[in-house]
Amino acid sequence: MSPNYIRSFSEGCLRPPTVIGQFHTLFFGSIRMFFLGVLGFAVYGNEALHFSCDPDKREVNLFCYNQFRPITPQVFWALQLVIVLVPGAFFHLYAACKSIKQEDILQKSSYTGFYIFSVFLRIVLEVVAFWLQIQLFGLKVNAIYMCDVEGLEKKFNITRCMVPEHFEKTIFLIAMYTFTVITVILCVAEIFEISCRRLGFLKPQ
Repeated sequence: MSPNYIRSFSEGCLRPPTVIGQFHTLFFGSIRMFFLGVLGFAVYGNEALHFSCDPDKREVNLFCYNQFRPITPQVFWALQLVIVLVPGAFFHLYAACKSIKQEDILQKSSYTGFYIFSVFLRIVLEVVAFWLQIQLFGLKVNAIYMCDVEGLEKKFNITRCMVPEHFEKTIFLIAMYTFTVITVILCVAEIFEISCRRLGFLKPQ
């Protein structure tokens, strides 16, 4: 791929053809990633080390933590961010290869339809991630986790585990849910903006 294609691709990703799309890129790329990268590490970075069960033994702690966290929140949210970026990246790669200028995307029906499809796909992926997050992490992190240790062939089947900084994690969960909702709203608003431009209710940028 030539440098011109790479430049067009990067410009398209950083400067989408709509005002709301540009705000979405700023929100998604700056605030959400900063929140996850910096605060997420601070909240979840040492969780496994401070997760303790009764009896406080390494094998029990490790077994129960793996049961409590099938996937760590940082990994899940990082995968979510990457996957949600894929539809837009594919569109801008297509636009770069076809030498389509950003200002021309909303002028031709085929380009506009392709772009709307990529935005709609982002909405679907965000909604699926939202549902998976609820299934994996719930809406609240409790201070006590009841772990089933039958797989360790212990005399006891259920043990109590202490979840460190559960209140901070609950706040962080709510924040990530909020970010997902805001992103979906921005995507819906972007489709609405495109429709208004196509119908002539809004002037081109």
